[in-house]
Amino acid sequence: MELKELQVSVDKWIKEYGVRYFDEKTNTLLLMEEVGEFSRLIARKYGEQSFKTSMSDDEIKNAIGDELGDVIFVLICLANQMELNIEDIMKKNIDKKTLRDNHRHLLNPKLK
Repeated sequence: MELKELQVSVDKWIKEYGVRYFDEKTNTLLLMEEVGEFSRLIARKYGEQSFKTSMSDDEIKNAIGDELGDVIFVLICLANQMELNIEDIMKKNIDKKTLRDNHRHLLNPKLK
C-alpha cells in the first residue's frame, strides 16, 4: 500500500468508526503513549529488562508489530488532520538526508 493510500484508509476509518479526529494535542500525547508501549517491548526484547511472563519469539514479534502499527496509525492521523502529505514529506526528508549525509556514514570508522 502506498503512503497516500494509507492516509486515505486511516481517514476513512476515522470518519466511519472514530467519529472525528482527536485534536492535535491529544493525538500527540497518544503518539507518545504508543511509542512508550513500543519502547517497553524493545527494552525487553533487545535491552536488559525482562518480560514479567514468558513470551515466545513469535508473540514478541507480533506484539512489537502491533505497537509499531499503532505508532504509524497515530502519525497518519496527525498528518491527515494537519493536511500534510506523507509521501511529499518523506521524499523531501530522504533528499535532505542524502544531501547532508551522502558521505558521512560511509566515512564513519565506527560503522565499519
